Amino acid sequence: MSKIKRILIGFLAVATISTGLLGCQQKKDAKKTSLDGEITLYTSQPEEDIQKLIQGFNKKQPGIKVKVFRSGTEEVVSKVLAEKASSSVQADVLFVSDAVTFQTLKNKDMLLTYKSPELKGINSQFIDKDNMFTGTKVISTGIVINTNKVKTEPKSFNDLLEAEAKGNVIMPSPLYSGASAYNLSVVTRTKGLGWNFYEGLKKNEVTVDKGNGGIIKAVADGQKAYGIVVDYMAVRAAKQGSPVKFIYPSEGVPVITEPIGILKTTKKAKLAQAFVDYVLSKDGQTSEASMGYAPIKSDVKAPEGLKTITELKTISGDNEELLNAREGDKKKFSSIFN
Repeated sequence: MSKIKRILIGFLAVATISTGLLGCQQKKDAKKTSLDGEITLYTSQPEEDIQKLIQGFNKKQPGIKVKVFRSGTEEVVSKVLAEKASSSVQADVLFVSDAVTFQTLKNKDMLLTYKSPELKGINSQFIDKDNMFTGTKVISTGIVINTNKVKTEPKSFNDLLEAEAKGNVIMPSPLYSGASAYNLSVVTRTKGLGWNFYEGLKKNEVTVDKGNGGIIKAVADGQKAYGIVVDYMAVRAAKQGSPVKFIYPSEGVPVITEPIGILKTTKKAKLAQAFVDYVLSKDGQTSEASMGYAPIKSDVKAPEGLKTITELKTISGDNEELLNAREGDKKKFSSIFN
C-alpha cells in the first residue's frame, strides 16, 4: 500500500471516529436540554391564549406537560393563599395580571428567586429587583366603543359620566379581575379622576360585570355602547370584524404587565424555569404578539393597533402603596356599587 493511501485511510478513520463522537455528544446535549414531567400553571390569561402559548412551549420542550387552572386573578390568588394555609400549594408557576398581586405573594415569602437568561430586551422596571417575577407583556386599560351606537367618540374617562353614556357603560369588577383591581387603586389616586369617577359611574348607571371578556362581548354585540376594557381584547375584536374601536383616554392609561413567577413550594423547579424562559424568550414573545398582545421585549414588534410602552401616556402608582390600599379600595368599591 502506498504512503499516500495509508495517509488517506488514516484520515478517513479519524474523521469517522470524530463524526461518531460528535453524534454522541449531540445526543447527550439534546438529553440535557430536553426535560420530562408535569407542571401546574395557575393563570388568568384567556384559555385559548394560554393553550397557544403552551403549544409553542411544547415544540421546544415536548416532554413537559402543562396542567392549567384558569380563572380571574383575584380567584387564582385566593386559591393559592387557601392552599398555602393548608400547606398544599398545587401550583408550580403563577401567571396573572399585575405586579401588585405578585408583591402580595412576595411579601408572604411564597415566590422562588429565579433570574431567567431571557431578560435581555426587557426594561428593568418590569423585572422584580429580587428576580421573583417578571412582566411578560404590556396591557393598558382604556375605552372601547360600539361604532354603530356612538356618534361622538369619547376622549377621556370622564366622558363616560356624560348624559349620552347613561345606562350604556359596562366595566369589569375589581372583585374578580386583577387588572380591574389594579386600575381601581391607580385611578382613585389620579388627579382629575379619583373616587369621584367611580361615584359618577354609579350615578350614570354603569353595569359591573366580572372579567374583561364579558365587557368586550357586551359592547361588540351592541348590548352596551361603551366599555372600560383592556386594549388587546378590543383590538382583537375589531380585527375579527366586530364594530368596536379602542380609545386611549387623554388622562392616560393604567398598565399591567401580566408577570410570571415560580412558587417557592415547587418540587419541579427546572421544569418551571423552562416554561418561564420560553415565555420571556423571543419565540414566546413573538407568540404573544401573534395573539394580539404588546410584547414586553423591545426587539419584538407590537401588533397593529396597539401602542408600545414608549408610546403610551401612563398613570401608575407605587406597588407597595397600591398593595396596602387594595383591600380597602375593594371594600369601598363594594359599598358604592352594592
